Amino acid sequence: MSFSVNTNASAFVALQNLNGTNAQLNQVQNRINTGLAVSSAKDDAATFAIAQNLRSDIGGLNAVKSSLSRAQSTVDVGLSAAESISDLLIDLKEKAVAASDAGLDASSRSAISDDFNALFSQIGTIVQSAEFNGTNIIDGTDNISAILNDQGTQTFSVAAQNVSTSGGAASLTASTITSAAGAASLVVEIESAIASVNQTLSQLGSAARTLEQQQTFVTQLSDTIQAGIGNLVDADLAQESARLQSLQVQQQLGLQALSIANQAPSAVLSLFR
Repeated sequence: MSFSVNTNASAFVALQNLNGTNAQLNQVQNRINTGLAVSSAKDDAATFAIAQNLRSDIGGLNAVKSSLSRAQSTVDVGLSAAESISDLLIDLKEKAVAASDAGLDASSRSAISDDFNALFSQIGTIVQSAEFNGTNIIDGTDNISAILNDQGTQTFSVAAQNVSTSGGAASLTASTITSAAGAASLVVEIESAIASVNQTLSQLGSAARTLEQQQTFVTQLSDTIQAGIGNLVDADLAQESARLQSLQVQQQLGLQALSIANQAPSAVLSLFR
C-alpha cells in the first residue's frame, strides 16, 4: 500500500460514484416533476420520436373534431328550424282546411286568412334565422363540408337544402285562402310542402347522425392514441418514488465515503512524527 498527498485514488472513486448517484437523482426528480419517463429525445430518442408522431396525429384529430363540431352544429340548427317549419305547415293545413268550409262568413274567413298569413310569414323568419357561424343549411345557399381524417384528405359533405317560402319546399300561394275553392286547392299545396320538408328533415337527420357518429369515433380514436402515448412515455411515479428514497440514501452514503477518502492524505502526517 502506498501513501500519496498528490493522488487520492479512493477520493476519485468515491467522487465518481457520488456523481453517478447525483445524475440518477436528477433523472428521477425530472420524471417526478414532469410525470414523464421520456420527456426529451436524449432520454430515449426512438420512443420520443414515436410519441411525437402520435402527438402529431392527435393534433390533426383535434382539428377534425373542431370541423365536425362546426358542421354538426350547423346541421342541428338547420334541423331544428326545419322541424319548426314542418310544425307550422301542419298548422297552416289546419287553417286551410278550416277556410275551405263554404259555409264560413266573410269575417271568419278573413280572420282565418290573417292567422294563416301570420303563420306563413314565420316560416321566412325561421329560415333566415337558421344560421350558425355564418352558414345557413336550409336557405339553399350553403353546402357544408367537414374533415374526417387527420391528414385532411377525407371529407363529409351535406348539400344545401331549401325550405324557404321563395322557391323552396315551403313555397305557397297564400292569397288563395280568401275563397273556399282557393283554400281547398291550398290544402293540396301544403300537403306537398309538408312532404318536401319531411324529406329535408330525413336528409338532415341522417347527416346529423353521421356527423355525431364520426365525432364519437374520432374522440375515441384520439383517446386511444393519447393512452398509447402515455404507455410509451409516462413515468411510474410509485416506482420513481421508491427509487428517489433509495438514491437519497446512496447520496448520503456517497458523501460520507468521499469525506472519509478525503481524510486519507492526512494520515501521511503520522509517518513524520
